[in-house]
Amino acid sequence: MLPETERPEELKRAEHLKKVPLSTREVSDLFMLAMGAYTPLEGFMGEEDWRGCCVDMALSNGPFWPIPITLSCETDLAGSIQIGEEVALLDGENGDILGVLTVNEKYPIDKELECSRVYRTTETAHPGVQKVMEQGPINLAGRVMALSEGHFPETYKGLYHRPAETRALFQEKGWSRVAAFQTRNPMHRSHEHLAKIAIEICDGVLIHQVLGALKPGDIPAEVRVKAIDALVNHYFVPGTIIQAGYPIEMRYGGPREALLHAVFRQNFGCSHLVVGRDHAGIGDYYGPFDAHHIFDTLEPGSLRIQPLKVGVTFYCSKCDGMATDKTCPHGEGDRLTISGTRLREMFAQHETVPPEFSRPEVLEVLQAYYDSLH
Repeated sequence: MLPETERPEELKRAEHLKKVPLSTREVSDLFMLAMGAYTPLEGFMGEEDWRGCCVDMALSNGPFWPIPITLSCETDLAGSIQIGEEVALLDGENGDILGVLTVNEKYPIDKELECSRVYRTTETAHPGVQKVMEQGPINLAGRVMALSEGHFPETYKGLYHRPAETRALFQEKGWSRVAAFQTRNPMHRSHEHLAKIAIEICDGVLIHQVLGALKPGDIPAEVRVKAIDALVNHYFVPGTIIQAGYPIEMRYGGPREALLHAVFRQNFGCSHLVVGRDHAGIGDYYGPFDAHHIFDTLEPGSLRIQPLKVGVTFYCSKCDGMATDKTCPHGEGDRLTISGTRLREMFAQHETVPPEFSRPEVLEVLQAYYDSLH
């Protein structure tokens, strides 16, 4: 990220460079690079790193990395760009210049290889696969100089924390064991239970929200922030939670994405990552605990961060409270399974949401949002 005082001059210079438009996913990756979340990457991947990442989950010089971070463009544009040339990176939606890429490599990719290895499917019904298949045929690689973080720092003031900032917050609080809790949904009772399990094990929890583009039907980030605030303020001990957001766009890559979440949470200063049921999954593409099992397949030393694996979480009427499949001996008939998808359905169909599903303060925020849609 270029220092703020130097950006106006660099933006003027970038106006005269060739322009490469970025997809929403590539924009989010640029912002993650800019804030230091993707350390040790300094830019978009070259072919050797791309292939190593797809096949072996490792960069060419050794470090573990589970999902490609690449920038694509059309063949004609790639053909007009020389190796060593600087190009301006544009937000494909509004045309803003976001950074400058020094191109050190151009290469075609095997999209089916990437999708089959990373997403375990080549079906375009999978949103991550669809994004890859929609990419241009040529990847541009090289070091990136970011000139903007978009609207995120201003829109999410007090929530948008870079890795250096979360590390400083943890140090200030005296936290050495910090669990990251990943969410793209408002937190219901199962999420609350998972976060509280993590608090029992660690010094505190970083509730780390996706602020980038979501899939249709997901709750907007600003509504989710209000709902999580309501939950934290009423149901967590003060000083045990830090709420933050980051600008990634979900790939819904299941097990591989769980590993990516672990890598960059390590950069944010976390020692643990809460990995629940179907972490970062979608539909039936992954088994409910594939994201648990993939951590067991890694070479020793691949990651410092540790997964906190928690099974199925639910409300049990006989236990009279939240439980997991490891703590509750009762049958399916006594269990109320809680999910973000089901919660959205209840609101959409004007059903009464039971208190066992979500806290009343959270429901109030969400009800106001759904009412506004009508």
